[in-house]
Amino acid sequence: MRLIDTHTHLDSLDQQGILPAALSRARAAGLEALITIGTEPDDWARGRELAASAPGYIYHTVGLHPCSVGPAWAAAVAQLPGHWTDGPGPRPIALGECGLDRFHLPADPAAAERAFADQRSAFAAQLAIGRERGCPVVIHSRGAFAECLEMIAASGVDWAKIVFHCFSEGPAEIAELNRRGGRGSFTGILTYKNAEAVRAAARAQPRELLMLETDAPYLAPVPHRGQPNEPALVRHTADAAAALLGLSAEDLGALTSDNARDFFGLPPIGS
Repeated sequence: MRLIDTHTHLDSLDQQGILPAALSRARAAGLEALITIGTEPDDWARGRELAASAPGYIYHTVGLHPCSVGPAWAAAVAQLPGHWTDGPGPRPIALGECGLDRFHLPADPAAAERAFADQRSAFAAQLAIGRERGCPVVIHSRGAFAECLEMIAASGVDWAKIVFHCFSEGPAEIAELNRRGGRGSFTGILTYKNAEAVRAAARAQPRELLMLETDAPYLAPVPHRGQPNEPALVRHTADAAAALLGLSAEDLGALTSDNARDFFGLPPIGS
């Protein structure tokens, strides 16, 4: 089965000292490419190094995650354009992940309001970069779906360049996202017993937009739920998606891999 993990955090596996073994298992599981996602300045350079270590297999992105937005967010965001223009090594294939997150705000209402205002400012600044570069933009949205839609629309970013990663809303939300031209990417949540709304969203989205991810080391699929996740386990999500859509595992893998290559502008296999 052909598979691409479109959203993983290899820096976390690297910090744990398990990255070489995880990459070996990923290759054995049939993964033809991995996209390691940037969340803060500390992992941007490492993402480039990992991409350089495995050309055509590991790709990377750069972005400031909403939970990484702090007092110095503007200085961090100002560094992002240089990753496409400065120094040697592979360039990012996308901007992100960036967006809005209400789940991890401070408990104090006033502090939460300030933090969310900073998230909005950092998100707007990154959307402006995405619009200027014309690159794919990976969106993190937790508890803020409508606000993310509103800000993307206001930014002028091409909706065809937008993916809401770890899509965890329902069919009405995916329909609105697709209507605008964006897409959702799905994690191991598809395999969770209580995730019927997410499965309904996956069924509702046009197949030519479907992509899969692990979000490793988070959200391990059944039968590994509650354990650390890794790219090889995307096979379980792919099996669940294939059954959901009435496709063979091979056809589902080819479909989602081709969709990912098209969306992120990855070269054909072997090129």
